[in-house]
Amino acid sequence: MNAQTRLSSPTVGQAEPPTLSLVAPLAEVPPQVTGLVGRDGELRALRDFLREATAHGAARVVTGHAGSGKSALLEAVVQDATAAGMRVLRCAGIRGGEPSDLSGLLQLVWPVLGTPGRSSGAGRLDALEMLLVDGAPAPGERSRLSFAVLDVLEAAGAGQPLLLAVDDWDALDECSRDVLSFVARRTAGHPLAVLLTTRTHHGRPAPLTGVPGLPLGPLTSARSARLLAARRPGLDAQAARELLATAAGNPLALLELPVRDEDSLPCVPVSSDRLAAAMAPGVARLPTATRDLLLVAALHPAGDLPLLLSAASRTGGTELGFAALEPAEREGLVAFDGIRLTFAHPATAGAVVHDVPPERRRGAHAALAAVLTPGSVRMLWHLSQTAEGHDADLAGRLEAVHGHALEQSEPLLAVRLLRRAAELHPAPADRGRCALRAAQLAHVLGLERMTRTMAHRALRGPLGPLGTLCAEALARTGGERPPADPAAWPAPDGPAELENALELARITAPWVADDDVRAGALLAFLDALPDRADDPRLLQAMATAGPVSRAATVLAGVRAVRRLADLPVRDLERLGEAALLAGDPLPALDLYRQVERRHRFHDVPDQLPRVLLRQGLAHLAVGDWGQGGHAFGRCAELAEDHGQDHVAAAARLLADLVRGLRAGGPVRPGGAAERAAARRAVRSIDTVLAVGTACALAEHGDFEAAFAALSSLLDGPRVSAAALFALVPFAEAAEAVNAAGEALAVLDRLEARLGAECAPGVAVRFTVARAVLADDEDAEELFQRALAEDLTGWPCLEAPLRLAHGRWLRRRRQFTDSRATLRQAAAGFAMMGAGARTARISAELRASGERADGGAAGAPGRTTAGDLLSAQELRIAELAGRGLSNREIGELLDLSPRTIGAYLYRIFPRLGVTARAQLAAVLRHHEPS
Repeated sequence: MNAQTRLSSPTVGQAEPPTLSLVAPLAEVPPQVTGLVGRDGELRALRDFLREATAHGAARVVTGHAGSGKSALLEAVVQDATAAGMRVLRCAGIRGGEPSDLSGLLQLVWPVLGTPGRSSGAGRLDALEMLLVDGAPAPGERSRLSFAVLDVLEAAGAGQPLLLAVDDWDALDECSRDVLSFVARRTAGHPLAVLLTTRTHHGRPAPLTGVPGLPLGPLTSARSARLLAARRPGLDAQAARELLATAAGNPLALLELPVRDEDSLPCVPVSSDRLAAAMAPGVARLPTATRDLLLVAALHPAGDLPLLLSAASRTGGTELGFAALEPAEREGLVAFDGIRLTFAHPATAGAVVHDVPPERRRGAHAALAAVLTPGSVRMLWHLSQTAEGHDADLAGRLEAVHGHALEQSEPLLAVRLLRRAAELHPAPADRGRCALRAAQLAHVLGLERMTRTMAHRALRGPLGPLGTLCAEALARTGGERPPADPAAWPAPDGPAELENALELARITAPWVADDDVRAGALLAFLDALPDRADDPRLLQAMATAGPVSRAATVLAGVRAVRRLADLPVRDLERLGEAALLAGDPLPALDLYRQVERRHRFHDVPDQLPRVLLRQGLAHLAVGDWGQGGHAFGRCAELAEDHGQDHVAAAARLLADLVRGLRAGGPVRPGGAAERAAARRAVRSIDTVLAVGTACALAEHGDFEAAFAALSSLLDGPRVSAAALFALVPFAEAAEAVNAAGEALAVLDRLEARLGAECAPGVAVRFTVARAVLADDEDAEELFQRALAEDLTGWPCLEAPLRLAHGRWLRRRRQFTDSRATLRQAAAGFAMMGAGARTARISAELRASGERADGGAAGAPGRTTAGDLLSAQELRIAELAGRGLSNREIGELLDLSPRTIGAYLYRIFPRLGVTARAQLAAVLRHHEPS
């Protein structure tokens, strides 16, 4: 409990050597040696504090919530001080009890009082000992004790610098707290270091006023993941995500929270003895009414306070008022915002219910069920936790209501409802059906352990042939063994088997996507399914297995879906995925935006990283690189916050790709481990990066390398859907290296292979690519045909087309038309964020007679910007000139980013600029009204 370096006190008349000569220099110990993760900055600050203290005295108070690592940091500083030759005196508070008077001071000074050979300064030691023996003085009479302790400590540190290490200062007895805070404010001029730790309070305790503080906040998501990997290796991804979410950056919670197994009581927060003692040390001393309130709050965190008070009243049998909350607030366990009660930390809920017996928990669930809306999802869930044995009626109600949980964007609750229904059903067939449905939903959510568990339970009951195949495939989730060959699947017999067939197809499609034979068998099976051509699961499976060969069919099915507002959010995601894979990112982008809005409305931020990643891919596909980079950046931040490392890895790689495209620079390929993680989020990440890297070469001006890379991607035995987005860059590179004939041959072969299943968007890309490659004889007709296409929302098609058309017009010496067209191209590339193109387009404009000030050679001076733009256009131009992004401008003006881009597309040619950076100079002479 008390550790110190034993040295004898200096004798009378002995010369005191210089302080610093007795202290070894503090070595810079790497954080990994101390065992601390994520506290590098704090550890450096405390080492600087020790240096300051050995020179002329210093004090610090380390503040933080329970489990934040204060004691571990204190221990690391003690080790550093001991290694440097300092003497260490220690004491620690005791939580969950009433410390005896002066117990803290006695811990601290007893080693000094008990030092052999105390002839030097014996008088002051005896005086202090007498004061301590007399017991704690009254609050107004503590100055003698405080000065006596300070006098003794100064003498003890005269020959050797001294560190007072006080852990849990706020849990010491009151007298010890006052005396130690007195000493901490009077260290100046003495080789004395006072280091205190205390929990964070609503306001700093008055005795510590004036003592410099070092607050310990929660660990960042990345550091939390690093600590979890270092101290608890071998956790599966689902367990790691759950621990990271519940721990919320608290080191002790990360190390102590139990991992849920599939037999853990669902919806009951978990904790451990040590964690519960740290997070809720005084809960056992709270009034019974307060403990009842905390119990129902932990079991039903979404409830408002009046509802919780009503349930707690039923639990204890007495009417409770708001006064029942006050003891918990004083203990710092909860906070109340006027409507809802929230725990101080997510792990506090588990600490509160840790030692609650099962019968009391069931009683709390029954009370909650009694006060919630009859027949509601939550009411039935709590009612199900009170049932023992089988209950067919309640199981049927749970099974029926799980769809409402899905509509309310609570898919995890839907899984739990089905799991509980499977436990309550008496009939094996009903148990198997519910368990299989729970496994299917868990698979969609990425809950691998839950998926395998529920699939194995489903296999215990009688299932149909396709249900059995589906359960077997789900039971192998996370393994390397693929599902059964689709060629051997039987035709579905009945509605239940049809549902299992669609789920089986969804599960199997990623496994067979790279196998032409098995992919063909799966597509043939899907073709034979009756009356389900617009089912989102079928369209997603078809787009995954045949993104090129079935593109037109998939997109027709996506367009046929009606009443999108009534669809579950997962079906909207599936439709967006199908449209994106089939080559039409515009509807995919709209669908993913609807999904994002729903997730934000229902406050489920952990679902946003996956959606933002798909949004970024859709932006990348249409050529809106600025918005794509923004989406990938937001995705990476959110994914790290929620422990979704695979999504964060994909987002980082794609964000680097966007930077390479915009700057025309090299693209970071990523390491093997990073790529492997990213494939879990985006299966085709390797192809996307290969296509994007080749396009970045074209942006850089290395057309030979770009043409070679894109030729191999477009003219190989298997053409990916991602490669079809590069048809126009391929044509630009071919035209630049005088390989138009060879490129046209590639386009002819590719178009013939696609045939009737060529997606409409891909057909437009073929038209634009042929115009870019056109020779002078056929150019006019091909340009007219390409310009007649609806290129709205496709800057990656319109900008290169305008550039090629402007060059052709210049070669025909139609300079006025050429300049106008090239300015439109510049505006399009600016919308894309293609900064590498600016210099090349400026050279084209100069070749067409453009002056440095934006006018044509020999033309009169241009009028002001206010004469050329409407008031709205001028406002948008001013904001863009200040450096605001399309999204930021849209938020200010209540417009969508796409609308802002359309405005800028019209503004750029009118002002004669080719990049956003030029707007400020053009608008400089305009005085806003």
